[in-house]
Amino acid sequence: MADIVDIAVGAGSFNTLVTAVKAANLVDALKSPGPFTVFAPTDDAFAKLPPGTIQTLVQNIPQLARILTFHVVAGKYTKADLEKLDFVTSLEGSPIKLNFTDGFEVKNATVIAPDIEADNGVIHVIDTVILMG
Repeated sequence: MADIVDIAVGAGSFNTLVTAVKAANLVDALKSPGPFTVFAPTDDAFAKLPPGTIQTLVQNIPQLARILTFHVVAGKYTKADLEKLDFVTSLEGSPIKLNFTDGFEVKNATVIAPDIEADNGVIHVIDTVILMG
């Protein structure tokens, strides 16, 4: 099996996320043993952001790293594990609200592909970049 970064690179639908992770110098962290749970926005999710947002973030690495670590949780949480919780705490330190009323939602994003297993955790693919606050 591959680690979280290798799976994201190989999928082909996370190019923006992979570029952002590289820019924020988080590759080594996400290749470490973890385990981690990653809520991974697709390229389409990043495309929903206002024009220029990604370019602005790449020029502000601390803010970019903060947003990216808001998408990562320490520990391996499958959908079944998450269904027992109201929220999880991100590596950034803020809570991420979970909702299973109508599907599987993480804050303002819908999980479109849960439980992608990796050597060092699990990936849940989301349709929207989740923002803090």
